[in-house]
Amino acid sequence: MAENPTAAGVLERCDIRPSANTTVSYSSISKAEFLETVVPKLKESLHQTLNHFLPLAGNIVHPLNSDRPFSRFVDGDSVLLTIAESDKDFDYLTGNHPRVADEFYVCVRQLPPAKHTPDVVILPVLALQITLFPDRGVCLGITNHHAIGDASSIVRFIKAWASVNRSSGDSKLIDEKLLPFYDRTSVEDPEGLDSIYWNLIKQSRAVESLPISFPLNKVRATFILTKDDVQKLKHFVLERRPEMRITAFTVTCALVWVCLVKVDAATETLAEDEPEYFGFAADCRGRLSPPLPAEYFGNCLAFVKAESTHGLLKGNDGLLFAAQSVGEAIQKTVYNENGILDGAENWPIEFGKLIGKRLFGVAGSPRFDLYDVDYGWGRPNKFESASIDGDTSMSLCKSRDFEGGLEIGLSRPKEKLDAFAAIFTKALGNL
Repeated sequence: MAENPTAAGVLERCDIRPSANTTVSYSSISKAEFLETVVPKLKESLHQTLNHFLPLAGNIVHPLNSDRPFSRFVDGDSVLLTIAESDKDFDYLTGNHPRVADEFYVCVRQLPPAKHTPDVVILPVLALQITLFPDRGVCLGITNHHAIGDASSIVRFIKAWASVNRSSGDSKLIDEKLLPFYDRTSVEDPEGLDSIYWNLIKQSRAVESLPISFPLNKVRATFILTKDDVQKLKHFVLERRPEMRITAFTVTCALVWVCLVKVDAATETLAEDEPEYFGFAADCRGRLSPPLPAEYFGNCLAFVKAESTHGLLKGNDGLLFAAQSVGEAIQKTVYNENGILDGAENWPIEFGKLIGKRLFGVAGSPRFDLYDVDYGWGRPNKFESASIDGDTSMSLCKSRDFEGGLEIGLSRPKEKLDAFAAIFTKALGNL
């Protein structure tokens, strides 16, 4: 892996274990206060929180024979926590304007390398970094292995840790709604999806993720949709397609999808009938039969795929076609009369067919309000998703500053991001 030229100075690396009795960026702070007060408190609150989230302190064990991988926690397992200091411009990194993507990895620690034995590969699932920007702020960087849990599970961990830290380390004060539910016997699998998925995955997926190579040659920016913008988008679509089922998520994805397609249409020669895809995950927990509690820890997601053509999306009615495609995809999967898992045995194959195709997607969800995470220092200044640097996804979350608004994060080569910004702004102005 090429070394990140923007890496922070490491002040400390430590392993945080759960208690022995059990089998994002913030504002101004000095270095002395950080090391003497903030760091010890964060360590203790993490120590207490991990008592409830033992899988995050453990590992994924991947047997090299035909057995399936499993999550394992044993006494002595821990989470790598790095304490770092950076002289980068805090205000620059927490802005919405285009910023060099490489700069953000000053705040992000990669997962520790897997451990190999003759029989198994052992993969750590969580790495944390707390980075001080002296007299400006603190950034909390979180890297997790997606196989251990989806966004819903990881966000609950983040909020639980914040709750304990804000309560001076008293884990008894964690909101019960944040505590994880682990009972796998609650998941009914009459179609044998577990076996089907594992047989497909072991044929096609590498055990370890590829390392990040720098430079990324991308810039990232945040685009805001206010509540008024969202309402105008809905009105624009419903006025022309009154029969459509429209949500803020639908019109936001449609707008971004169309703008991205139009950027490429201006710089590439693509056939009118070239397929365009937009993929995202939907939470299955409450839609299974019987339903799982919202606190279920792990991955419980459905694959949703919208499809259109390059010619339709780049045209004057592109937003309408995109909204229709996204809406129909949600209806087909999420509101399927045969259940959200209808056809799930084919999802890995369907997704595999999209490799190398024109595919955009979403990381995150407006359901997750990461700006209400408070470690005792107030609301975060900014949320960024580093994962969007590695693919063609956008990040999506609730807006920090606009009630009912949304934040969209994109990472693209500079010329394409600039072109997207111009098309995005023009599209909103034409509503």
